[in-house]
Amino acid sequence: MAQRSFLNVLLCPRCGGTAGAILTCPLEVVKTRLQSSQLALRPLCLPEIQLPGMSVRLVNPTPPSPGVLQLLRAILEKEGVQSLFRGLGPNLAGVAPSRRAIYFAAYSGVKERLNTVLVPESKKVHMLAAACAGISSATLTNPIWLVKTRMQLQARVKGETASNALQCAMHVYRTEGLRGFYRGVTASYAGVSETIIHFVIYEALKQELRNSQHSHSPALTLPPNNHDFFGLMGAAAVSKTCATCIAYPHEVIRTRLREEGSRYRSFTQTLQLMVREEGPLALYRGLLAHLIRQIPNAAIMMATYEVIVHLASSTL
Repeated sequence: MAQRSFLNVLLCPRCGGTAGAILTCPLEVVKTRLQSSQLALRPLCLPEIQLPGMSVRLVNPTPPSPGVLQLLRAILEKEGVQSLFRGLGPNLAGVAPSRRAIYFAAYSGVKERLNTVLVPESKKVHMLAAACAGISSATLTNPIWLVKTRMQLQARVKGETASNALQCAMHVYRTEGLRGFYRGVTASYAGVSETIIHFVIYEALKQELRNSQHSHSPALTLPPNNHDFFGLMGAAAVSKTCATCIAYPHEVIRTRLREEGSRYRSFTQTLQLMVREEGPLALYRGLLAHLIRQIPNAAIMMATYEVIVHLASSTL
C-alpha cells in the first residue's frame, strides 16, 4: 500500500504538466529573454549640454525595458511563431512533469518521515521537507533546464533552422563538458527559499481551510467538491504569489549563469555585477510574465494534486 501511495504521489503531478507546458511556453520564452543579458538595461546617453568651461553628457540610468506584449510582438515579427515554442521539446519529453513528480514525491516522503520525529505538520516539518524537495528536483533536472534555457535564448530570423535539444546538449558537452550542464544550479539552490515560503504559506492556508470545514462537519477531510477545489486553488495562488515575489531574483541570476559564453561566474558575482551595472530593478525583469505563467499553473496543479491524492487514498 505504501508503494501504491508513493506511485500516486509520483504520478499525480503529471496530469496537468504537459498541457501547462504547451500553453505557457510562449510566456516562458518571453520571460527568459527579458531575464537575459541580451536585453540588459544599458544607460541611455542624452545629447551633450554645453556649460561654461565644460561639456556635460546626461545619462538616464534606467531606460525602459521591453514589455511582455512588446517583446512577444517582436519575436513574432522577427523570428516567427516557432520561436515562441523554443525549448518545448524538453518539457514535452517529460521533464516538467517529472520535475514536479520528483518535487512532490520528495516533499511527501520527507514530510512523512519528519512527522514521526518532529511535531507533526509543524512549520519546521514543512520547511525542511520543502527544502529537501527543492534541492532534489533542482539537482536532478538542472541539465535539462540548462538546455531549455539555451534554446530559448537562441534568436533566429524567420526561415533559419534552429538547433534542437539534442544538438544543443551535444554543443554544451563539447564546449563545456559535463560541468557545463550544472551552470546555474547554485541559483536553483538559492531558489529553495521560494519552495519553503510557498509550502509553508500553502500548508497554513490549507489548514485554515480544513479547520473551517471541520467547523461545519467534523467528519469532513477535504472531499473533492467544487468549493474545496477552488479553495485549494486560492491557497496555492496566494502562497505562490508571495513566494515568487520574494525569491524572484534567483530566477534572473540563474538565467544569466546559464547563458553561453557568459561573463557571469557565480551567484554572488552575478548579483553584484547586475546591481552595479543595471540597478536593483534588473533583478525583477520578467516578473510579470513569470507571474502570469506560474500562478494559474501552480493553482491548478496544487488543487488537482490534492484532489487526486484524496481520491487515490480513498480507493486504497
